[in-house]
Amino acid sequence: MMRLTTMIVAGALIATPGVAQVKPCLNNAEAESLALVALPEIIRETGRICTARLPAASLIRRADGPLIAKYQVAADRAWPGAKAAIIKLSDPAADLLLASDYARPVLTSIVVPLIVGRIDLNDCGTIDRLVTQLEPLPARNTASVVVTVLQYLKMNERGGGKSGVPALPLCPAS
Repeated sequence: MMRLTTMIVAGALIATPGVAQVKPCLNNAEAESLALVALPEIIRETGRICTARLPAASLIRRADGPLIAKYQVAADRAWPGAKAAIIKLSDPAADLLLASDYARPVLTSIVVPLIVGRIDLNDCGTIDRLVTQLEPLPARNTASVVVTVLQYLKMNERGGGKSGVPALPLCPAS
């Protein structure tokens, strides 16, 4: 997701040479909408990757359970906001593509491997524990926690730390 966003922003900047550009950033609500749209597939794919490391009763291994259903409903509601956030970061020429029914599956098929591909199998237990702890929260609150953690990690990188988190153009936390 982060690399896609960076590519979209770069494309928008290239498309209008010679014009002073202010790099757009995502506010919390926009970033949360993007997170919500991606979360069902991220959880499903994480469960698939971690199958051998987690017990069958693990929350993230139950791809057809109530957890995924809760996030899927939230993702469906969040899609218009996520689409608006993507449009904000992209070239106006992409608006037509984003209006297509194919935009969302294409977006998630790009985003999910970028995030889940970074999972170290030794972290599956920790991820499962974290998902289990966040499960009682409404989906929007979980997305807010994800965005807050990303903002924190981004701030830590500015201080010389290395988080390994792909860059997402988040507006500075207020």
